[in-house]
Order: sequence, then structure tokens, then C-alpha cells
Amino acid sequence: MEHKLEPKQLSEEKLPDGKGNSLLSIHSDIKSSVHILDDENNKRKEEQELLEKVEKLLLGKVKEDDKAAIFQLGQFYFESERYEEAKYQFEKIKDSDFQAQFQLGIIFYDGLGTKADPKRGFEYMLNIANSTNPRAHHLLPFARYNVGRAFFEGFGVKQSDAEAERWWLLAADDGNPKGSIKAQTALGMYYSREDSLNLKQAFFWHSEATGNGSLESQGALGVMYQTGQGVRRDFDSAFECLKEASERGNVYAMGHLVGHFYGTKMYTKAAELALRLTLLENIEEIKDATDCLPIFISKGIAMGCFYYARCLHIGQGVKKDKDLAQTYYSKAFQFDGTVTQRLQDMVTHGVI
Repeated sequence: MEHKLEPKQLSEEKLPDGKGNSLLSIHSDIKSSVHILDDENNKRKEEQELLEKVEKLLLGKVKEDDKAAIFQLGQFYFESERYEEAKYQFEKIKDSDFQAQFQLGIIFYDGLGTKADPKRGFEYMLNIANSTNPRAHHLLPFARYNVGRAFFEGFGVKQSDAEAERWWLLAADDGNPKGSIKAQTALGMYYSREDSLNLKQAFFWHSEATGNGSLESQGALGVMYQTGQGVRRDFDSAFECLKEASERGNVYAMGHLVGHFYGTKMYTKAAELALRLTLLENIEEIKDATDCLPIFISKGIAMGCFYYARCLHIGQGVKKDKDLAQTYYSKAFQFDGTVTQRLQDMVTHGVI
């Protein structure tokens, strides 16, 4: 199955939102005094001034030995990508604050502002994941996902698919929306792999994750309905999943939606959406905006480029231009050679 999981693809589960965790909650008491101006330069200036006020406020509280302020200051630096300063604050309270431990786990595992130390990062996460302390309870699903990620990648701990699966199942919490939705999606991908293939389980977990808001899983679910993998083929459900996921920004779903339009001879719609995909370049920016994995973003763009090339090649939905078509065939291959070859094989065999 195309939408499967491979090592070194996964992103971390972030610290869950909570009271006092975000910059918004930290500076809500002074934000109301700032006027929003139309001029963009003034907006940026005011934002910088606001951040400086927040930092000054928190530094003052830290000097008064306010333990909560130490975490808030660390979180302020973390969200501002000032990771060395964040690490310094979190390490002050790591023995008594599980949220600080969680953030240190992320910092060391991913090497944010410091030399990567995945073993140390893993140990912080494992400590939280095994904790019975009530103050760690809200962090358990997210720490457990990260522990599973480490086992799956073999980064900071010996690689073990079985342990990755075990920890992700704990994190997913039977599809509980308060569990780790990333774990639910990861399980959907995990059970789509040849080594751990169980398409009914893949469909189940992608369904649970989609119901809980996962954009990644919604695209995968649409493809499963479209191809009849793990579920009876249902083109109506496939279209609804792919359409909604596309509208929410899932590039992989957009690529498959182009394929749907092309396959149903809706060439104008296929060409229009495909053209939009060909204009996408910054995969990291898309990843940050959608929380979708880069490998599937690349596949979606490749599909868009190929189908647009095909429309140009045969003059369907757009003016015929074989020379320009070659440019887009090449671009498709640059984004994902495997997807491009599969689509070319389908052309050769008269499928598309």
C-alpha cells in the first residue's frame, strides 16, 4: 500500500496545550493593551515589543523564585525557537516538572539548539510514559507516542517494531480523542507496511484518527475507500474523504482527487487542480502548515505534475502542448520517481 510508514519519517508529538503552556496564555493579561494596526511593519514592531514585555514580565517572576514562571519562561523561549535558553530554564526544574522533562526530551531527541542526544531524549520521554504521578497523567499519550517513535526509528534505543506497536497502542488509547491522534495515524500507517500488514486494522486506525481530526489519516482513508484496501470499495466515501482532506490542505489527497477527476473524464477540473499542485514547491512549509509527512506531500505534488502533463499531452482540459507536457513529466519524477513510474505504467497499459 502506498500510504505506509517508513523509519525517519515521523515528527514528534508536541507538548499538549494546557493552561499556562502557550505564549497566548502567558501574555493574555497585557495583550489587550496592544492595538492592532493595519500597517504590516507596525504590526511586526508591536509584536516584538509585546514579546519583549512578556520576557521582562517572566524574568521578573523568575527572580522571585516563581516555579511556574520558570516553566513559562522556558516555554516562551521554546516557542520563540530560542532553544538553548529554553533548555537552561527547563533544566532548572526538570526533577519536579514533567512538562519541563517533556520539552527536554524533544530538545535532546531532535537536537534543537544543542547537540542531538537521542538516548537522553528517549529517557526523559520513557520516564514520563511510565509515570503513575497524577501530574504526568495529561502527558502520558504524547510521551508514549514519542517512545514508540524512538523504538520504530531505532534512535536512542534499539529498534523494535513490536515495542513501537505496543507503545503506540497505549498512546492511541482505543481511539480516544484525548489520546495521541498521531499514534492513531501512525498505527494506520504501521499496519499498511508489508512487514506488519493488516489492512483492516489500518482502516480502523485511520478511521479513528480521521474522526479525531487527523488530516493525514483523512487522505489515507480516502485512498483506502478508493482502492478497496481494508474496506469494501466505496467511491462516494472516497470522494468525500479526498475532497474534504484536499480542502483542508492535504496535498496527497489533492493528488488522488486529481486522479479521480481524470478517471471520471472531468478533465477541466483535473487540469485546474493539477496545475495548483504543480505550483507547490516548499514542502517544509506545507508540512508545518498541515502536519502532514513530507514524503506524502511529495507524492501528491508528483501526481499533480504527472496528471497535468497528461492533460497537456492529450489536450484534455487544457490546450495541447506536448513540449510543455515533457517539462511536467520531468518535474513529477523529481518529486517522486516511484509514483511517476506507477502512473506511467498505467498509461502504458491503458488504465489512464
